[in-house]
Amino acid sequence: MASLETRRLIVNADDFGLSSSVNAAVIRAHREGILTTASLMVNEPGFDEAVKLAKENPRLGVGLHLTLLMGHSALPPEKIPGLVNARGEFSNHPVGVGMAYFFKRSLRAQLRAELRAQFEKFHATGLALDHVNGHLHLHLHPVVFKILMEDADTLRIRHLRLTRDCLARSRRMAQGRLFYRVSHAAIYAWLSRRAREPLRRRGIKHAQITFGLLQDSHVDEDYLLKLLPELPPGDSELYSHPSLDKFKHEYDALISRRVKAQIEQLGIQLIRYQDL
Repeated sequence: MASLETRRLIVNADDFGLSSSVNAAVIRAHREGILTTASLMVNEPGFDEAVKLAKENPRLGVGLHLTLLMGHSALPPEKIPGLVNARGEFSNHPVGVGMAYFFKRSLRAQLRAELRAQFEKFHATGLALDHVNGHLHLHLHPVVFKILMEDADTLRIRHLRLTRDCLARSRRMAQGRLFYRVSHAAIYAWLSRRAREPLRRRGIKHAQITFGLLQDSHVDEDYLLKLLPELPPGDSELYSHPSLDKFKHEYDALISRRVKAQIEQLGIQLIRYQDL
């Protein structure tokens, strides 16, 4: 546990296993940069390669990136027909998915089954579960979160991302997209408040604040150089989406010499979720 003065930072990559480009960026950013953890998508094309790479890099903390939209299911379509199409694909419409999961009680048994299947697939790799989060943070959706808390012991959840960012701090470091920033700050402030007590009761650990939410895939070098001096005391998480193609700017930020030098100068400790 960090002291009141110590600043510790989890640097995470979401979407590990999505593609070879993402996998390569994750491993390079871990070996050559500041990346400490990655969140694994167990149903995407780069899954097997990601598991192999993770085992070759045991210092990388690997968690589960639960996918319940914009991705593929672990279970076949006939077992979860209310969640996926005939190709085993979830919807690409976050608002519609969120509303359906909340209001259609008939989907809850299917959601529980799919969540369990994704955890089982992760645990079958033999990798230690560093943390849990969700694609587009759907792990904090009220219905999904309730299932996760009810099954936390069986699923072996010990660390989970409590997604919340500071709007005032974000606006000092980046401009534009005000509606996106304000709406996401408000939504996840509410979701994180309602999640905090259930996590405490179950002894599930989390960082105090999560940076990257209000950047929306714009975690670049300039943002990191502004963020690091403002990092609050205690434990924080920074997440990003590094790849060698679509989000190369995020990969470049994670291996930046200027960023690494600033972390060392400021005395920031880089940790994994399992170090909390």
